[in-house]
Amino acid sequence: MKEYLNATRTGTWGFVAAMPLLVLYEVMVLLVNAGRTAEVRVGADVWIKALMSVLGDWGMLGLSVAILVTGGWIFFRDRKRSIPLKPRWFGYLILESLLYAIVLALLVSTTVGALFNGAATLVAGLQAIGEAAPVDRVTMFVLSLGAGLYEELVFRVVLVGGLFWILKRFVGRPWVAYVVAALVGAFLFSLVHYLGPLGDPFSLASFTFRFLFGLALNGVFLLRGFGAAAWTHALYDVLVVTRLLG
Repeated sequence: MKEYLNATRTGTWGFVAAMPLLVLYEVMVLLVNAGRTAEVRVGADVWIKALMSVLGDWGMLGLSVAILVTGGWIFFRDRKRSIPLKPRWFGYLILESLLYAIVLALLVSTTVGALFNGAATLVAGLQAIGEAAPVDRVTMFVLSLGAGLYEELVFRVVLVGGLFWILKRFVGRPWVAYVVAALVGAFLFSLVHYLGPLGDPFSLASFTFRFLFGLALNGVFLLRGFGAAAWTHALYDVLVVTRLLG
């Protein structure tokens, strides 16, 4: 068990575990968007690709190269650690992430319900990808996969990780830097769900749910790595979309 826990929180496992989400989302989003006049994609996905598209075709090529280079750099960095890549551990990681998704959702929804006198329920407290969005259930399922990957990449790896890297140079205690980065990251993670034409109607209960759930995902990212955080987020959204939660 210790070997599994130590190995699966590494960058190598984070990259390996995220690749199935990337492939599933990118293939399925092309299928569900076939024939649409306007593509439906996860906001964080759009942000990244819009940034890269500034460079035209070279930008999208650069994104693909960046993914491969990142994976190569992670494997090179971890090569001396002899990290096992046992197939059954991927199954264990999925089950572990599913457990986190259920337990964290229940804990956060109970907390929000107590804060708002029971007004927030598991689903009403947080519509994971926006019930107001004019898309069908299959598309919402696909977006759930993309949210787990791209939102965790943007908010956990880039935002929280980047803020922590900057703040720890000015703050004497690393844990203080991480707490500040986690709070800022969770606040922005919650806020963006209400922005834009497809944003959800704002309510304090749902904002609080997303904020606390973002903090919980920060904890998963810190303790169990990117792979577990991405799959926890994706599986939570899938459970909401399929009505298996609530």
